[in-house]
Amino acid sequence: MSAETVEPSSLEMALPVLGSLSPSRAGDFMTCPLLFRYRTIDRLPQAPSSAATRGTVVHSVLERLFDLPAAERTLEAAAGLLRPEWDKLVEAEPEVAGLFEDADSLSAWLDSARELLAGYFTLEDPTRLEPAERERLVEVVLPGGLRLRGIVDRLDRAPSGDVRICDYKTGRAPGEMFEGKALFQMKFYALVHWRTTGVVPRLLQLMYLGDREVLRYSPDEADLVATERKLLALWTAIERATQLRDFPPRPSRLCDWCDHQALCPSFGGTPPPFPERVPGPDEPLPHQRAAVEAQSAG
Repeated sequence: MSAETVEPSSLEMALPVLGSLSPSRAGDFMTCPLLFRYRTIDRLPQAPSSAATRGTVVHSVLERLFDLPAAERTLEAAAGLLRPEWDKLVEAEPEVAGLFEDADSLSAWLDSARELLAGYFTLEDPTRLEPAERERLVEVVLPGGLRLRGIVDRLDRAPSGDVRICDYKTGRAPGEMFEGKALFQMKFYALVHWRTTGVVPRLLQLMYLGDREVLRYSPDEADLVATERKLLALWTAIERATQLRDFPPRPSRLCDWCDHQALCPSFGGTPPPFPERVPGPDEPLPHQRAAVEAQSAG
């Protein structure tokens, strides 16, 4: 059955899950198939970074900010949440504490996180918002058995029923040539929303706190059908690579930030033996596990 003829309501029946993709894992394969293998199949550990950890803490603060009464959602209140959210992260992931040599370096890092929060407050007024969903795990199984799964930072719903999907980015906005790649993640979420509710989101909004820019896009059904086709083709390529045990490296400037250069042939390394057992689609990746467990408990 083609993507065009599938009605959202038909996806409510139970479908067998034969594979699973998130925006980040789809992005990994498109960026470098070997990186996809290391993260998704070998599941090699990744060292924490100060930038990624800052993003995690800032996201947590922006989620908790909306627990406060509207009038109390100020920059000062958000800044006051930074240290508690950092402490929670250290408790959950003790290894991140090793990112900082002393209290001064931690303090400077927290100050940089506060600057990102200040950037958020220049982009919108949280006292005028009541999100419908925050940090929500969303998923759908497409005909054919491919499950799409991801975590939406925020979903807003207007009285008219119009839906806006928002995502916070702690980096800088991409140049015009790379906007399409940035929007892929948002179209992924929009596709899942459409296939589970029958409603095409009115607006997709990426908020770049690093340089205080907003990227907005209004999708239509044709956009989402095209995204679905792309994901299905991507999964076919992943299945073929898995069967052949062939995930070649794709060198780029992004290699400078890769944790796995020592195991990459492009840098003189040797990949480890291919695992005899490939993790199944119902085994969430480490970064998904907490969200999956929280959703199940809810």
